[in-house]
Amino acid sequence: MHARSSAGTATADREIALTRVFDAPRELVFEAFTDPRHVVHWWGPNGFTNTIREMDVRPGGVWRFVMHGPDGVDYKNLIEYTEVVKPERLAWAHGEDDGGPPTFHATATFTDEGGKTRVTLTMIFATAAERDRTVKEYGAIEGGNQTLAKLAAYLETMK
Repeated sequence: MHARSSAGTATADREIALTRVFDAPRELVFEAFTDPRHVVHWWGPNGFTNTIREMDVRPGGVWRFVMHGPDGVDYKNLIEYTEVVKPERLAWAHGEDDGGPPTFHATATFTDEGGKTRVTLTMIFATAAERDRTVKEYGAIEGGNQTLAKLAAYLETMK
């Protein structure tokens, strides 16, 4: 599990990429990402819980949810799916559920590795400054790694 910047790409200074290999088949990992009955149990950094208002995983569909922080702050989120290729790839625009523009665009790829699944999650921000602010103010890299660790633990309960 690591964060990387894709040196040499046009978006390298604007992206965060996280990768982790899960000891679970690709179809199960994809299901954990796309079924609200599962997502509610693992999404978000340590100490966060979620209330899912709606989750329609299809191109043009939306996922509205509130992340409840351990400090009592609620974060209203809106994801608009742009691509859904089961069980290989998801793409979405992610922002606050306030009518404003997306904060970043993300893709998750699910690669079969002999019965295990490599997930690569890439977030691309409008500017390098926005990426850096998100890392500094929200701990995006550490929070992303914590989220993937929570998914790994949750997948053990799904087997």
